[in-house]
Amino acid sequence: MSDVQWVSRKRRSRRGKWRNNINILLYNPDNEVTNNFMPHLWMFLLKSLTPSEHQVFLLDGNARRMNEQKLVEYVRENQIGLVGIGAMTRMAAKAYRMADAVRAAGIPVVMGGPHITEMPNEALGRDGGARHADAIAIGEADETWPRIVADAERGTLQEIYAPVDAFGQEQKPSLDRYPEIPWERMDLDQFDMIAHFPKLARRMCNALGMTWQSFHLIPIESGRGCPYGCEFCTVTGFFGDSIRFRSNESVVSELLALKSLEKRKKGKIAVFFIDDNFAINLRRTKSLLREIIARDAQVPWIAQISMNLLRDEELVSLIAQSGGIWIFMGLESIDPENLKSVAKDFNKPAEYAAVLERLARHNLYAITSFIFGMDGDHPGVAERTLEQIRSWPPGLPVFGLLTPYPATPLYDKLAAAGRLTRPKHWLDFKPFVMAHSPLGLSAAEAEAEVRRAWKASYSPAAMASAMKWLETKSLKDQIIHLCARLAFRGIYFPQMTWRQWARVLCENQGAILQVAAGALKLKFASRPNKARPVDAPEQEQLPA
Repeated sequence: MSDVQWVSRKRRSRRGKWRNNINILLYNPDNEVTNNFMPHLWMFLLKSLTPSEHQVFLLDGNARRMNEQKLVEYVRENQIGLVGIGAMTRMAAKAYRMADAVRAAGIPVVMGGPHITEMPNEALGRDGGARHADAIAIGEADETWPRIVADAERGTLQEIYAPVDAFGQEQKPSLDRYPEIPWERMDLDQFDMIAHFPKLARRMCNALGMTWQSFHLIPIESGRGCPYGCEFCTVTGFFGDSIRFRSNESVVSELLALKSLEKRKKGKIAVFFIDDNFAINLRRTKSLLREIIARDAQVPWIAQISMNLLRDEELVSLIAQSGGIWIFMGLESIDPENLKSVAKDFNKPAEYAAVLERLARHNLYAITSFIFGMDGDHPGVAERTLEQIRSWPPGLPVFGLLTPYPATPLYDKLAAAGRLTRPKHWLDFKPFVMAHSPLGLSAAEAEAEVRRAWKASYSPAAMASAMKWLETKSLKDQIIHLCARLAFRGIYFPQMTWRQWARVLCENQGAILQVAAGALKLKFASRPNKARPVDAPEQEQLPA
């Protein structure tokens, strides 16, 4: 860097001392398999917590894929002085490779997120492996991030940053003074779902009357923490079992800001409440939903809610009135013994149908998650589960394998029993591949059950059946369900190239044409007729 460039990147602080501005990159890696165009909240939150004299760039590999070389080129082109990488376990291997490339280029890297919190020695090379980070952030980084930036500015990065008090006890950040995220100034173009549609699909949507110029799914949170402590889940270990909430005013103000942004962009914005369990406190949730309704802050939204909380009819009604569209529910299994074995027996399979029917009565639909490979599963578990699913209102079923994530009770239990077949499965990530030996069926059989469930649930026949069920619903509901179903199958079935999309559209042409016909009928029916002069005589009706 030249002397002129160096001076231009300095700024005088309030105390009159010169400070170095740092260009910071916050990067979220992809897992190189599935694609997800909903950005991760942590990047926007940390950018909002960064002192204003620093410029912050955001890159999400799920929306803008890069290899190591491309990322290094990006870092150099933008004169990045610090790279922050956050990663979940399934992204750890990619995160480490990208961090290694950036560090080799001479740029310091700080890593954080659930996996780093669970495996801090791995990132620092203290477990016998290579070192991948100059510094790591343990746990929630709301309060440690400004310290990290200040130390990076001075060139004095520490190895470990943890949210602890003066006595060394972990301290969870309060959400009482939640930072305002300036969404209108954030780079959201890389997350525009319409921009990722095949050109043919965009033309079809425009022909059917879609006027949106963009569509974004924005993550926000209203609270953190979960008290349930399911054996396979990392949430309680990371966020804790005590629930912390933002104020209603803070959440509603953010929704209103997003509605305003939607109008300015002439696009469409939906929200995903990423709370671990959005309705964990029924009284507080109802209060929030009522305020959303009262202040006309409704935007279409999705949230994660345990099925046992959806027994409450008033809650479901408020969800619908406040803009709710989809509810994600971890049903996991139709076998009560399976649920008991992983400490999730608050789920009652006998109640699944009633809860889903209650949602459907309010025009709400469910994303239902199932896990195969539990100790009580046997060959044929996919068909038994599918038989139940077919009796419910249509939704978006998702299937996965029981995965032992590090530092969870499940991982420790399987390790103690000697049943882990790939103890560090995240370093060789393979989607839908077992990492331990189940008891009631082989690993290969469990993997085959997942394939069978996905194939049957997203077949053209399943699509046609779902759309037939929805014939009595509004065209809006039909379009939402059709688009969601076509997109969701991409979690398992590759459909990123135009050839793959063409095949998907061709296979489901019946359902697509059904919805398209309804859209065209509504479009032409809504056109005003030319006004006839008031005094013109009526023409005699000719016989047919």
